[in-house]
Amino acid sequence: MDIISHLTRTVSPAVLGDDRTPAKKNLLEQFYAIFAARLADNDTYNRFANENITRDDQQFYDRVWTDGAHRDQIARELAGKHNVDATAARGLIAMAAPLAYHEIKSLAGTTPVPQFLNDNLASYQHHIPVWASAVLPAGMIAAAPAGARISDTVSTAPIHREEEEKGSFMKALLPIIGLIILGALAWALLRGCQDNPEPVGTPVVTEQQAVNGDKQLAVAADIEPASLRIATGENSELYACRMNVGNETLQSNVMDALTATFGDEANNCRADVDNNFSIDMPAAAQLASILPIVKNVPNASMLIKGDTITVNAPDAAALDKMVADLQAVAPAMTVQAEGPLDAQAEIDNSLTTSQAAMDNLGQNPDPRDVARALSLQVVNFEVDKAVIPDANKALLDRAVKLMEQVPDMKLMIIGHTDKTADAAYNMKLSQERAQSMKDYLVAQGADPSKLMTKGMGETDPIAENATEQGRFRNRRIEFVVYDETANANDGMVISNSALDPDLNPLDSNNDDLMPDADDPSRGTALDPKATN
Repeated sequence: MDIISHLTRTVSPAVLGDDRTPAKKNLLEQFYAIFAARLADNDTYNRFANENITRDDQQFYDRVWTDGAHRDQIARELAGKHNVDATAARGLIAMAAPLAYHEIKSLAGTTPVPQFLNDNLASYQHHIPVWASAVLPAGMIAAAPAGARISDTVSTAPIHREEEEKGSFMKALLPIIGLIILGALAWALLRGCQDNPEPVGTPVVTEQQAVNGDKQLAVAADIEPASLRIATGENSELYACRMNVGNETLQSNVMDALTATFGDEANNCRADVDNNFSIDMPAAAQLASILPIVKNVPNASMLIKGDTITVNAPDAAALDKMVADLQAVAPAMTVQAEGPLDAQAEIDNSLTTSQAAMDNLGQNPDPRDVARALSLQVVNFEVDKAVIPDANKALLDRAVKLMEQVPDMKLMIIGHTDKTADAAYNMKLSQERAQSMKDYLVAQGADPSKLMTKGMGETDPIAENATEQGRFRNRRIEFVVYDETANANDGMVISNSALDPDLNPLDSNNDDLMPDADDPSRGTALDPKATN
């Protein structure tokens, strides 16, 4: 885990605001390494482990380094190295310390912070300058190999004149030695190009790749940020909830925060837990403060993804207040109000994203990844109609070929609507749209026995229905893996156990197969059309 990159991404923007000069960004990056090394010391950490450290506690830095001389040295050295005013450097450090502390605690999760930092020492040790050995526990400074050049982060304090005089002869030879070395390197490079030419554009092999050898490393760009999307109802209840997370630890942390705020309503939150998603949610540590703010606004929605929080609400004044309140409790996050709906841009972007996801599936793709890729597209049916738009057909044609590569894959196509009509009508329309999607795929060559359909009507929203943007998102087609032997707890698998006979579309189970209008059994039998 790259702790310094995480802190630079989440804390630095909150500290620097609009003044994001390279010098100050680099100063903070180096401070994070020194700060992490200090927190790795059990005695230091235990002094305030039980304190409630607020994110704006600028005296916290003084409690981490109780020795005033050490605090002065850190500010002075960092200011000198990065050409920043010493007073400004001290202010940046004081602001960054409590924010960085909260982020590190969030990254550590249930692991004690000192243990977590010591386990990940290699990720930040190389950022620590040599002079910091005076203000840190022993063993935190990486030892340089014999003959190795010391990092540029070493203190630039002037060397004593006596030492310069003793080394004057060697200093005179340095330019000559440098020319000899450069000549040797140039010759070696030319010889290497002749004997073993390297293709243009070949990626440089990193030190980590060399150490891992044949192990396949995850590429950070391929990992989707963890996300949480919630919406409140008219009475500020939890109306909709979805999360995409990389492991069960993060899922549990998010669920704990949801339960603390919404009680048993949190049990309806659907989670997709998969290593395609990040195990780090920058806002996780602040969820206890973030969620109550959203809960207090009726018909509000919030999406947390990466380091951005996007919110919406039908009341402009309430929306502005929500943005301000969220920024106050999560200063390291970018908080923004959702802009006006641009339906065509949403459609175009969704198709591009879905195509890109398919491009990354490779050979023998995981059915779950196929379902996710297909679900990324927006299928913008005309009002009250179930005709597949031409814009989606190329993508669906490609999906048929993908399904041929995975002959054992079965997919459930689920139709959803917003809440603008009555429940029975919406249920019928959603089923017709799911069936229309199946009919098109079958017409292109898909095996009809591998495709099931289900209409959910308005019963499984992912956003609030009080805004245009929310209604647009609720009108959707989802693809999920149909597995008769698996359970549906992760939200991406539909099993027989999920299709229970409680078919009242107005209940809270979201498991209905028939609308009331064509259910003479009133929930005692399954609709045979629901699984063909």
